[in-house]
Amino acid sequence: MSVVAIISAILTLIAGIGVFLIACQILSSNLESASSNKLKILFSKASRSRWIGVGIGTVGTAVIQSSGATTVMIIGFVNASIITLSQAATMIYGANIGTTITAQIVALGMFGKDTLSTSIMFSSLAGVGAFVSLFSKKDIWKKVGGILTGFGMLFVGLDMMSRSMSDFAALEDVRLYLSTIRNPLLLVLIGAILTAIIQSSSVMTSIAIAMVVTKLIRIDQGIFLTMGSNIGSCAVAIIAGMTSGKNAKRTALIHLIFNVSGVVFFLICELILELVTNNHITYGSLLQKMFPGAPQTQLAMFHTFFNVTTVFLILPLTNALVRLVSHLIPDSEDDVVMEGPHTFYIDDNMLKYPPVAVQQTKSEILNMASIAISNFNCSIDTICTMDFSQKEAFDKNETVLNFLNRALVDFCVKISETSQLSEKDRVYITTTFRSIRDIERIGDYAENIVEYAESLRNSNDRFSPEALKEIEQLRCLINLLYDKIIIAYRDEDYKSYQEADVIEQQVDDFTKLMEEMHIKRLEAGICTANIGAEYLSLSSNAERIADHLINVGKTIMTLEKVKS
Repeated sequence: MSVVAIISAILTLIAGIGVFLIACQILSSNLESASSNKLKILFSKASRSRWIGVGIGTVGTAVIQSSGATTVMIIGFVNASIITLSQAATMIYGANIGTTITAQIVALGMFGKDTLSTSIMFSSLAGVGAFVSLFSKKDIWKKVGGILTGFGMLFVGLDMMSRSMSDFAALEDVRLYLSTIRNPLLLVLIGAILTAIIQSSSVMTSIAIAMVVTKLIRIDQGIFLTMGSNIGSCAVAIIAGMTSGKNAKRTALIHLIFNVSGVVFFLICELILELVTNNHITYGSLLQKMFPGAPQTQLAMFHTFFNVTTVFLILPLTNALVRLVSHLIPDSEDDVVMEGPHTFYIDDNMLKYPPVAVQQTKSEILNMASIAISNFNCSIDTICTMDFSQKEAFDKNETVLNFLNRALVDFCVKISETSQLSEKDRVYITTTFRSIRDIERIGDYAENIVEYAESLRNSNDRFSPEALKEIEQLRCLINLLYDKIIIAYRDEDYKSYQEADVIEQQVDDFTKLMEEMHIKRLEAGICTANIGAEYLSLSSNAERIADHLINVGKTIMTLEKVKS
């Protein structure tokens, strides 16, 4: 083979890898968007059951076709304290099982050499999907077209990689050199390094399958390369963990220990098998007997067997593994000192999976609303009792509200920049900016009420019993309004929003009544002008709080239009 032919084979391999990676991205993004609602529910409900955790990781990875994306998302959940380390570990186990689906699909596509190849048939879906996306007007059909395009392009890339492997297989020098690489540890290391560079175990496994099918390497060599790809796949998680908190780093370490343990166990078993049978039986020979004449299936089945077996081995040791990583990466005094305002549900790592990031954004906004209404109630308690013992907690909450305001806006901007959102999620994100601002303003008005209380304390004044009774009635109305708005916002319950709208009108009417009652008390000499000024300011601020709450609920009206 000439130098030009060798260079051509190398370039074809690089092109095939590129097409395969882009296909994974297209397939993943469209699957994410099309199944966003179900997957949001799936990933937002991490269960204490270990097997359910494994199931969540398996299904999630099988759907989005990326164990790296799933692992990064899990790290984001841990970093945001949504799930525990134990739950994260089981979901990571499942992600390793889910990623084997790609190898099975690739193996299926490499049948049919003498007849119409399944790879060619599947590749044609790229064209079908492109036409569907191009000529469809409905969003759902565009996503279906994108899924078909990505699926078809997987096999276009695979075919290019296979052809380049066939060209290399024709080179006697290359085949002789590769045949000399027999050391299992060296092959595992090569697989790990190449996977870390490519950042896709699916691509590495696909290349290994293509090399085995073209007889460039033996099945045993492909097995060890595949083992190494499992270790190399941890690179994505390690990078994500290094930029996050302690629990995120521990999660990345769990992923690494899990995969390394599986490789070590299988290497030891291989060694024992060879010693006992005097090299007559290996993993490769067993697979050749089980699936004769189908090297692609042999390697794909080993990949699945390897990951499933590792899960069964490590799952009972999950608690011990969590204790180990907690010991290796311990908490320090500096962590406590540096503790301050932080997000509770969102994390930048979740941006790898926008549909879940949207769900967590809603949870963070609801959490922010809870803090804001808590401060409102605290401000009412303070001005009614003139007890300032909660002032420190109030100030901390106000600091958290200001922090969440900035953090949520930044996070929503990042989500809005992605193309992997359904139409409904995209519309929802556009409404969050106003909702966040409305909730932050509720905190500001609560702060104003505390300032009115301080003014009364300085002048040694207090509200009359009648005024206190009216303030308490107003508080009850606003809390009832808050409850209805939260149900409407959280569950997209339009009926609750309508009920909230009625209560908001009652708040308006009641604040007008408060003004009238205040004038009567002022005329009767029951209260002074100074007290009256603070009282009217309080009722005005409370009315504005109700207005901001109803604004948050108006998001439901916007989403209703999308549904229709």
